[in-house]
Amino acid sequence: MKTKLMLPGIILIMIGFIACKPKEERAPLIPMENFFKDPEKAGYRISPNGQLIIYRAPNMGRMNVFVQKLGDTTAVPITQETERSIYDAFWETDDRIIYTKDIGGDENMHVLSVKTDGSGLVDHTPFEKVRSEVLDVLEDRPDELLITSNKRNPEIFDVYLLNTATGALKMVAENPGNITGWVTDHEGKIRAAMTSDGVNASLLYRETEKEKFRTVITTSFKETLSPVLFTFDNRNLYCLSNLGRDMTAIVEFDPKTAKEVNVIYENADADVVGLDYSKLRKVLTVAYYETDKTHKHFLDTLMRQTDNKIKSQIPDYAFQVIRKSKDETKLLVIANSDRYYGGYYLYDLSTGEFTKLGDFMPWLKEEDMAVMKPVTYQSRDGLTIQGYLTLPKGVKAENLPVVINPHGGPWYRDSWGFNPEVQFLANRGYAVLQMNFRGSTGYGRKFWESSFKQWGRTMQDDITDGVKWLISQGIADSTRVAIYGGSYGGYATLAGITLTPELYACAVDYVGVANMFTFMQTIPPYWEPLREMFYEMVGDPVKDSLMLAEVSPAFHVDRIRCPLFVAQGANDPRVNINESNQIVDALRKRGVTVEYMVKDNEGHGFYNQENQFDFYRGMEKFLAEHLGNKGEAK
Repeated sequence: MKTKLMLPGIILIMIGFIACKPKEERAPLIPMENFFKDPEKAGYRISPNGQLIIYRAPNMGRMNVFVQKLGDTTAVPITQETERSIYDAFWETDDRIIYTKDIGGDENMHVLSVKTDGSGLVDHTPFEKVRSEVLDVLEDRPDELLITSNKRNPEIFDVYLLNTATGALKMVAENPGNITGWVTDHEGKIRAAMTSDGVNASLLYRETEKEKFRTVITTSFKETLSPVLFTFDNRNLYCLSNLGRDMTAIVEFDPKTAKEVNVIYENADADVVGLDYSKLRKVLTVAYYETDKTHKHFLDTLMRQTDNKIKSQIPDYAFQVIRKSKDETKLLVIANSDRYYGGYYLYDLSTGEFTKLGDFMPWLKEEDMAVMKPVTYQSRDGLTIQGYLTLPKGVKAENLPVVINPHGGPWYRDSWGFNPEVQFLANRGYAVLQMNFRGSTGYGRKFWESSFKQWGRTMQDDITDGVKWLISQGIADSTRVAIYGGSYGGYATLAGITLTPELYACAVDYVGVANMFTFMQTIPPYWEPLREMFYEMVGDPVKDSLMLAEVSPAFHVDRIRCPLFVAQGANDPRVNINESNQIVDALRKRGVTVEYMVKDNEGHGFYNQENQFDFYRGMEKFLAEHLGNKGEAK
């Protein structure tokens, strides 16, 4: 089972950061395209036999899949997608690759396969308006994998066994309507599932696939009991759990007794957010948590020793082992930092050889990038808000033009590391403040719950307090503050210029929510089982109508004082184009000029490279005009 996990924190307070005069040279002006053009190479995967690698790279104007033999210097493209870049690609067997793509940004993913010589290309899910995803690659069953698909009912996902050799697609688990996630054991058998009635979640379990699922435990959606993987004897489950605690821990859970039998690791300051293991040796190896940066807690001596050997090779970078050959002698390592976009390395345990495979963007020089500093400030009601401040390289931290950049989600978080948007803005002379406002994940249950029904209220106050803190420190020029964000960050942008219009000189809204009522009427059908939960977290359109009206930017456009730039994908399934249309139409009726960029072949955010270039080119010009900054690293 794949689990998307977010991260947490205790962040360092800057000491002496503001008053120091810069000692480093100012950065050269770097072309916008260099930050946002497709990576030279990305998404490396190693074949089960450890002899080949695949990666995604530009080909025919899109990111396509290349195959390369280890030790060779040349690679061969095996896909020719021209409409949309490929999202992901991975090995099914030593001679067949699976990849996923959508059409026009609609997020209805297709599962395709192709042989390593480029032959045998098949779209295994050629269904319109259907989303399909890989659940489990069955490593010990060649030509077979499990996928989930909502082709029977757009609101729910069933499990199918796909035979890539014959194309046969057979349903092996029918969703009764409330299952939101499936869990396979180490033999690829579907043994557990998660359900939701919109408010409460249940863990289902069965001893064998011949039996019916039974409910093991039911919890409030405010509680976490999320299976990560089965124990190696396929009896119990390793879970992320905050039952009876604030911070999420990794525990061993017995589904037969509905009891925790062992706490594998917990951290007093942050949620545990990830777990790695050795399938070959059948041991857990590393637990991950995030404070100022991502940290590792080792559960295995061999992995600790291996990690130390890798660290000796790349001591200045954060890194993680992300893939292994089947015999676990060849390890793929990804490394990065706040100033280094990242690259891939191969570590051969049998020989000790450590080889660099490639950089994401070798044209971005580390010495030209800006430092991202962890910071903290206090909210008006006494919470410690943690975030990151990036200053233009070689520039004194006084009276700078600033871009406030709230993250999307909103139940997500910003993290330390290379961010091309932030580096682009810093290169243009702007300071950038990112903050993990209340509700950001990784800080425990209490901090997350404090965001419920607080869109445009205390969540927005946390952003506002960050602006005021930056001004009080003398870093920000109070007359040159912009706000920019995407998705929920786009909502926070619109909320900022309607609820606190005096703070901002201009704003950029990227696929942001404008009207809380219409937003909840147009959610994707597969979010439908979570609607009641969403009402409790955000607000009920009927019971909380007055509150939602108060925090819907579309109802308060008369308060907007500053120039606004709006960008939207026409096919966005999450934030319907009507959200942006409402803001733009209302402003234009008032005679207010608003720049509006719509891309007909995009969804929730721009994915095609030419559209990204248009957006960032437009944003660069817009900010330079309204913040009085000509885009030069001064």
